Amino acid sequence: MVSTHVPRLVIAAPASGSGKTTVATGLMRAFADAGLAVSPHKVGPDYIDPGYHALATGRPGRNLDAYMCGPERIAPLFLHGAAGCDVAVVEGVMGLYDGASGQGELASTAHVAKLLKAPVVLVVDASSQSRSVAALVHGFASWDPEVRVAGVILNKVGSDRHEALLREALTESGVPVLGAVRRAAQVHTPSRHLGLVPVAERSTEAVEAVEAQAARVKEGCDLEALLALARTAPPLTDTAWQPGLRAGVPQGDGGSPCSNEAESLGEGGHKPTTDPHPKDAPVVAVAAGPAFTFSYAEHTELLTAAGAEVATFDPLRDESLPDRTAALVIGGGFPEVYAPELSANEPLRKQVAALAASGAPVIAECAGLLYLCRSLDGKPMCGVLPADARMSGRLTLGYREAVALADNPLAQAGTRVRGHEFHRTVTEPGAGAAPAWGFTHPERRTEGFALGGVHASYLHVHWAGAPGAAARLVAAATAAVRG
Repeated sequence: MVSTHVPRLVIAAPASGSGKTTVATGLMRAFADAGLAVSPHKVGPDYIDPGYHALATGRPGRNLDAYMCGPERIAPLFLHGAAGCDVAVVEGVMGLYDGASGQGELASTAHVAKLLKAPVVLVVDASSQSRSVAALVHGFASWDPEVRVAGVILNKVGSDRHEALLREALTESGVPVLGAVRRAAQVHTPSRHLGLVPVAERSTEAVEAVEAQAARVKEGCDLEALLALARTAPPLTDTAWQPGLRAGVPQGDGGSPCSNEAESLGEGGHKPTTDPHPKDAPVVAVAAGPAFTFSYAEHTELLTAAGAEVATFDPLRDESLPDRTAALVIGGGFPEVYAPELSANEPLRKQVAALAASGAPVIAECAGLLYLCRSLDGKPMCGVLPADARMSGRLTLGYREAVALADNPLAQAGTRVRGHEFHRTVTEPGAGAAPAWGFTHPERRTEGFALGGVHASYLHVHWAGAPGAAARLVAAATAAVRG
């Protein structure tokens, strides 16, 4: 049995809003500034935090979602992302023990920490407490004996006196204080209706925010103690995930993801994300740029392993699809923020509509669904789908179980998947005559649109948890080219 030792920490908190992202991102950058190769990870389905992680480390931010990908894939996916790195930092989700609704610990930060056998550092918002912090930390540290809460970072500390009171209270807790981060406006990252503003939309401001986060962590945290704690994590005996095998294509060890720079998706132009492919390799165009920032790193790796040439394009700037486009993937993001600009790019909208009409595979998730509609908040879109989209006052959020109702470019009819919804928009109608999915949990309903080669839905699916999806898409693209 082969074992792999990757020093690692899980950064958790008692609740959302405690400062996990600030501390985790700052710690990633602080370690990177110290010359370490840092592997960044995020528990759960969130797309935005990994963008900041990538900015902090220069490497792709990766998600560890036990609901969408399955608990058995968490350690393999982690080892794939962390290959060749000196240390890995895993940012948690919500409160430490908050998991998929009604399913116990599944997909919680605690669950992932146990699967990774990783020590947990608890980030506590200390702004409105002193001695009570000891009771809070004791409760979290003793709740589940299998979760090793091995340190505390006090966040939003107001003064030297406040810090002294907090440290004194925690002296007898058995959990060491590894840092005390002061309140500072510079570490704030602006939010809007779905969370933080993505890195691709902030550019200079995002860089400055990450630098400020790192400065606060360097000033207030014991980096040597945190690194030493990371090194106490035991070896993992799992085999690293390999995109070639998951795509159904045999390959070697998959290389060392930690040796590659993170891809920049917001610079415009048609940029292949991989090494040159044979001339007959189908080109899969992937929407990017500020309006379409939601994408899992493994999707590109799976498409590449299945034989595609992946090329990114920015619907805000590019007036045509990449040359030889045989399939189109439009993921999530914030098209509602850029509806006027997307609408104004009429040449690209017409080309997308023509590609869809040709029968080529077009996969759209959430933001992509909106882009393919007739209109978004009254602005003309691509007109591929017989639906109109608009902002609403209601947040739709949560994990979903779904089944493919008909054969499509991602799955055969009857294929069951687990995914995630996260949006404040609605489409009218909400499903076509041929829906993309039938939801089976937590409620039963149909959702999305399946028209020819088009598969459009609000549901985000992590393809690492959907074996064969990428290979099926590439096969459909190849068939379209040879057509």
